[in-house]
Amino acid sequence: MRTTVSTLLIVLLSVGAFAQKRSDFRGPDYKNYKPWLHKSQPIIVYTLTNKTKLQGPLFKNYKPWQNQLESKYIPIVFGSERSKLKGPAYKNYKPWLKNKQ
Repeated sequence: MRTTVSTLLIVLLSVGAFAQKRSDFRGPDYKNYKPWLHKSQPIIVYTLTNKTKLQGPLFKNYKPWQNQLESKYIPIVFGSERSKLKGPAYKNYKPWLKNKQ
């Protein structure tokens, strides 16, 4: 029992230690690093749109392997109309009125 617990503890600690990405910079190079001088490629993040929202017996009897729907991926876009507003217009923004205008 003691060996099992100690083994699990060692595994958990090692996973936590290696979960972080290690930086190649150390010391003054790390301190004086300027990220705006290095070009990085933006990563596009996608999300699925066709999620089944079943409840009750329909959810219980749902067979995912019989699902014939095609997955549609939509890129997640940051920024909105509200992020362009300033002052009281930002504070009083009502998203439910967006479609009525």
